[in-house]
Amino acid sequence: MKISEQTLEVGQFHWFYRQIEPIQSTDAAPIVLLHGLPSQSLCWTGVMPLLAEKGLRAIAPDWLGFGFSDILDKRDFAYTTAAYEQTLGEFLEALELPKISLVVQGFLATVGIEYALNHPEQIERLAILNTPVIPPVSLPWPMRQWTIPLVGDMVTQDPLIIDRTLEGGSGFVISDERLNTYRKPWLKTSAAGRALMAATKNLPTTNDLAKIGDRLRGEWQKPTCLIWGTADKWLPVEPIEQLVQGASHLELVKLPEAKHYPQEHFPQEVGETLQTFFRRQIT
Repeated sequence: MKISEQTLEVGQFHWFYRQIEPIQSTDAAPIVLLHGLPSQSLCWTGVMPLLAEKGLRAIAPDWLGFGFSDILDKRDFAYTTAAYEQTLGEFLEALELPKISLVVQGFLATVGIEYALNHPEQIERLAILNTPVIPPVSLPWPMRQWTIPLVGDMVTQDPLIIDRTLEGGSGFVISDERLNTYRKPWLKTSAAGRALMAATKNLPTTNDLAKIGDRLRGEWQKPTCLIWGTADKWLPVEPIEQLVQGASHLELVKLPEAKHYPQEHFPQEVGETLQTFFRRQIT
C-alpha cells in the first residue's frame, strides 16, 4: 500500500492531497485528515498506512495557502473560518465523499470541527488531536509573532519558521528530509508567509471556542475521540478532561510523552488508537 500524491481542481482553486487505498476495503466511511499550523498533509503519512491496514481509505489534503495546494493572496481567498469551511465542503463534494469520518489536529484545524458541527449528516465519527476546542487557549508566542504588524511580515518569510515551530511544539527533532518538504512552499514564494500570517490572524476567538465546546458537549452526539499529547505546553489537557466528563459520546485517550504534534512523532500510537475507534461498532 503506497500513499499517492494527487491534485484536484475545485472551482478556481487547486488542492493537493495525499491518499492511500486499502487492499481490502470495508464499508466504513473514508477518513479525511486535516493538519494545523504551519504544517501540511505530510504530517499524516505515518498514520495513513495504519488506517489502510484495517481497510480504511485515508485522504489528507493541504489546506489552501499551505503545502502544495494553491497559495493565494488574501484578495483571492479570505483565510477566514467561513472561507475555509466553504472550500472544504467543495473539496469533499468534488471527491464525491457524501459521508466521511474526520480527524483534525492543531491550530487552524478547528475549521474541521466547525465543519462537522455544521454538517453532522455528513460526518460518521470525529477524532480530535491537540486542537483548540474550548477556552482557555492562548496563542503560543511562536504563532503570536506572526500576527504582529511588521514583525509578522518579517518572521513569516523565514523558511526556518518550520523548524522552530514544528520542532518546538513537538519537542523532538524532525528529519532533514521531512523538514525540506515542509520548507518548500517558503522557498518557492513569499506568498506562503503571507498566507500563514492571514490564517493565524483569523483563528477562532475565545468566544468562538466557548461556542464550539458547548456544541461538542450538547447538540453534537456523534462518536468523538479526543487523542491528546499531554506534554503539550500550548494546549493543556485539563480543559479537555472537563469537556468529556459526563458526555457519553466523547472519549479521551492520553499520550503522556507526546506534545503538540502527536501524529508526527507517535504515529504508531495515534494510528492504533484511530484503528480501534474507527472500527468499533456504533451502538
